[in-house]
Amino acid sequence: MGKTEKKIILANPRGFCAGVDRAISTVKLAVKQYGSPIFVLHEIVHNKHVVQELEQMGVVFVDDLVDVPRNAICIFSAHGVSVETEMRAKTLGLRTINGTCPLVGSVHKMVEKYYADGYDVLIIGHHNHPEVEGTAGRVLGNVHIVATEEEARSVHVQDQNRVAFVTQTTLSQDDIKGIRDILLGRFPAIKGPKSNICYATLNRQRAMRELGERCDLLLVVGSKNSSNSNRLREVGDRAGMKGYLIDDEHDIERHWLTGVSTICITAGASAPERLVQGVVTFLQKLGFNQFEEQSGKDENVIFQPAILEE
Repeated sequence: MGKTEKKIILANPRGFCAGVDRAISTVKLAVKQYGSPIFVLHEIVHNKHVVQELEQMGVVFVDDLVDVPRNAICIFSAHGVSVETEMRAKTLGLRTINGTCPLVGSVHKMVEKYYADGYDVLIIGHHNHPEVEGTAGRVLGNVHIVATEEEARSVHVQDQNRVAFVTQTTLSQDDIKGIRDILLGRFPAIKGPKSNICYATLNRQRAMRELGERCDLLLVVGSKNSSNSNRLREVGDRAGMKGYLIDDEHDIERHWLTGVSTICITAGASAPERLVQGVVTFLQKLGFNQFEEQSGKDENVIFQPAILEE
């Protein structure tokens, strides 16, 4: 009896989305134009390898604007920031570049419009996530973060007929369905989209669902604090694949591969393709020599880098 062939299936699409590409290009362009150091408020995207690469170019990541010297250039991350943060940067005399993903920016505009029209705005998303905090901070009140079905049942609004909602862009439809159903039940007149989950998140999750029955093991290349990477692992798990979130091939534990014949590899929207190829090379050395790339949805979205705000 012959040996079982060991196979790698690469998910498609995977890795960088247009918003992440734009954010990283914005930082690199700023270093080229203005020299280092360039300061970035928080991680430009949630990937430790990307952060380390930019640090080697002279980029300094800070958690507070007070750590940025006056008149220095400070870039806001792809996750977006509050109005208060923007105003504080001006007060501190900083020169700013807004690296916010345009798709996140469109959610900001929705929240601002609903608020201006007198609605309580509910944000379906995770507490303490920078995107959600930035979105909530676009207005001065009547905004509520709803992370669970329990919170959806208990959230208090001023007028049940003037309620609207938006969603974090990096969730899964499974995350929001139960919450949205509860909100629709409580507030029949609620306004809002089916979701604000971005095209890249949806495409990568769709690929996981399609591959679920074909793979024994799922490896998601992405950092632990990456929301969309965590959601990919969860979607893969629901599709029938045992999944692990890894920063690179060094995180792979050999016992995961016991009895496994087919491995699916994908990458979160902030993970560089070189990390995926490193995982492929590592597995090939362990005998996973059959290779297939999933035919997936083409993504032709391109955003131009952000520039210095005068």
